[in-house]
Amino acid sequence: MTTHFILLGIPNTDGFQTILFVTFLAFYLCTLLGNLLIFSAILTDPHLHTPMYFFLCNLSMRDIGFSSISTPKMLINLWAESRVISLGGCMSQVFFYHFLGSTESLLFTVMAYDWYMAICRPLRYLLIMNRKVCALLAAGTWIASSFHATILTSLTFTLPYCGSNVVEYFFCDIFPVVKLTCADTYVIETVAFTNTGVVPMTCFLLIFASYVRIIYSVLKMNSAEGWRKAASTCTSHLAVVTLFFGPCALVYTQTQLSKMLLTPVQLFSNVVTPMLNPAIYTLRNKEVKTALRKLRGGQTPAP
Repeated sequence: MTTHFILLGIPNTDGFQTILFVTFLAFYLCTLLGNLLIFSAILTDPHLHTPMYFFLCNLSMRDIGFSSISTPKMLINLWAESRVISLGGCMSQVFFYHFLGSTESLLFTVMAYDWYMAICRPLRYLLIMNRKVCALLAAGTWIASSFHATILTSLTFTLPYCGSNVVEYFFCDIFPVVKLTCADTYVIETVAFTNTGVVPMTCFLLIFASYVRIIYSVLKMNSAEGWRKAASTCTSHLAVVTLFFGPCALVYTQTQLSKMLLTPVQLFSNVVTPMLNPAIYTLRNKEVKTALRKLRGGQTPAP
């Protein structure tokens, strides 16, 4: 029985370990700092206690967790060249990767629905999107994702691993790990392809449908200020949705993608995207920038 695995890490990095270590460490620290600032600013500013920012808080917590799945171990591999990961550690990476990945898909869907209600049904918005509904929607995303990840992880690690324990990747994911089993992998591969394909595709179609209605309503607006605010926020949401679903589509639909292309795509998704999300949401958001000034003790500009 296999008690540990060996991660081969990022290919073709000989001689660049120090540069990569410093780069990824900077990305990771920026991710933690940026998302913690967003979370703290929303939590401490009563003006931001609205459904939109409530879901943004959930997204910040998710980004902190997601960036911590593989980055710390990857940094250790680059610095100390310790490529061994325990069976429990590998199981944790698989579980949390799919748990938090599914959570983000569902959160983006809920956020798109929230904006659909705010723009297309403004008179009923506060009645429908009350605190109880928002809490149920957020809790539902985390609970549903935990079941999704539990099924995939259980199916992956109930297989017998009695051969090589070398994972040809920089972290544990389902497909690199099941290559090492000495049993038939048809069931887990079918379930994994179905789950990792159906869940994101369903979420993407729901988001797309929401934004078709939103764009239609925005174009009918007579208020230039309302049009500008709606377009600004929707643009931010669409940007982070694209950053998430783009790499997902490449990794899980192009199964024959070469390692030379797959690794940079996955690194971008795991390391860079969680850092960009808070920046995208705050660059054009005056309310969040004002809350951040309050948080650091600065003067709030007059309205």
